[in-house]
Amino acid sequence: MIKTVIFDLGGVIVPFDFGRAYSKLQAMCGLDPAAIRAQIAAADIVPAFETGLMESRDFVQRLTTCLKLNLSYEEFSDLWFSIFDPHTLVPESLLEQLKKKHRLVLLSNTNALHFEMLAERYSLLRHFDHQVLSYKVRAMKPSPVIYQEAVKHALCEPRECFFTDDVLAYVEGARNAGIDAEQFLGYEKLLTDLRARSIEV
Repeated sequence: MIKTVIFDLGGVIVPFDFGRAYSKLQAMCGLDPAAIRAQIAAADIVPAFETGLMESRDFVQRLTTCLKLNLSYEEFSDLWFSIFDPHTLVPESLLEQLKKKHRLVLLSNTNALHFEMLAERYSLLRHFDHQVLSYKVRAMKPSPVIYQEAVKHALCEPRECFFTDDVLAYVEGARNAGIDAEQFLGYEKLLTDLRARSIEV
């Protein structure tokens, strides 16, 4: 029996598209999106940021320097947050229904800059009993460490957890940790996956 439902955040609850931020950056630095991605990758700062080894202001300073941008911390934060859509991929009513009989845990590769703004602007996140965030636990999916942390806060056995993530490699990482997991391919499939496990939705 499933006791805890674990959700990924980006691409499952909140849709995102880095292309929007890259388009805004292109207008400022003159590089096309592919070149911007390459510059950011070459700077090798995102993994450190998403595992809590770099503070938000340090990240912004390094990134703006890398792209030769003259932006304040606040200006860059708003731009970087623009990747997220205001609507959600699952309705708040689903979380409310699940919460009646199940513990809810959020499991996400994210960073302090994004998550602090997400928590402020997406009220449905308040339904989660615990948030397992890569920058806080200093491990990213598909590392076994982050799944172990999720199970610890699920307060049950791995097999009593159901996890959904849009990235197949992260689903497989969860399965390797003994968690029942399915790839998120849309709201209707999620409902089907939940009902197949006798979860009332």
